Amino acid sequence: MSLLRVAALVVRRTAGAVLVLAVLSVLIFTVTEVLPGDVVGVVAGADASLSEREQLRRELGLDAHPVHRYVDWATAALRGDLGTGYVGRREVTEVLVDRLPNSLLLTSLAMALAVPLAVAVGLVAGMRASRRTDRLLSAATLVAVGVPEFLVAALLVAVFAAGLGLLPEVSLVPLGGRPWDEPRILVLPVAALAVAALAAAARLLRASVAEIASAPYVEAARLRGVTGFRLAVRHVLPNAVAPAVQVTAVMFAGLIGGAVVVETLLNYPGIGYELQQAVANRDVPMVQGLALAICATALVLLLLGDLAQLALSPAARGRS
Repeated sequence: MSLLRVAALVVRRTAGAVLVLAVLSVLIFTVTEVLPGDVVGVVAGADASLSEREQLRRELGLDAHPVHRYVDWATAALRGDLGTGYVGRREVTEVLVDRLPNSLLLTSLAMALAVPLAVAVGLVAGMRASRRTDRLLSAATLVAVGVPEFLVAALLVAVFAAGLGLLPEVSLVPLGGRPWDEPRILVLPVAALAVAALAAAARLLRASVAEIASAPYVEAARLRGVTGFRLAVRHVLPNAVAPAVQVTAVMFAGLIGGAVVVETLLNYPGIGYELQQAVANRDVPMVQGLALAICATALVLLLLGDLAQLALSPAARGRS
């Protein structure tokens, strides 16, 4: 493939991601517009008079037409200004800088746990496609995929925190500290995130490995007497690298969404927890800015995974 065609593919995929983000920005703005409650009442307080509320509404720019407010918000976001929250008057970028490391730590640890296990499970199941081992692993991963993160987290809390007393029930960070100062609080949220990601990735990898395992060159290796671990590692796994990279990107993007639920449930101070608090307070600029940042991060990860697969897989490049 020529360098020009590769560049065209990169531009096309990037343009697609930008278009998706633009559509998501409209959806985020629209959804926040219909959130129940009145932010003016939250900010001004219950004792504020009608004139004070109207004055605050004008100061916050809520008296402008929604289309004008969207244009102003989107234009500012393009400049890197995600706005300032109504409650506490905190800048969204300030919250991101403070909370993003906590969320990245959580998702990175979950990835470090889930990726090698997913590769192992997917490889074993794919190499034994349609056999008992494959059926058992496929059934187990299907159940795990179907269980939402909040239920996994609740079950883990019930067993290891409330039941056995081995871990704290909530992931509270020491005052003025960071999550890594108290590693025990990371165990439950990391495990809750890793379960769903592991299962979903294992199922995707299993399908890729099963397809590769039936390829002519793998059958030829079997005829030469190459079997078992050697066959999987030398002939199947190298050709599953490209799908594995894309699956890893999908996993990471999925973990970002799952972290919102897990952080809220376990009171872990990450971006997801801040987003939930902003929704509860109807802090529209904070909700919009955090949601847009989360979507943009997920899209970047998916785009990088897509481009990495194109770079690593000649077959994928030929089909694009």
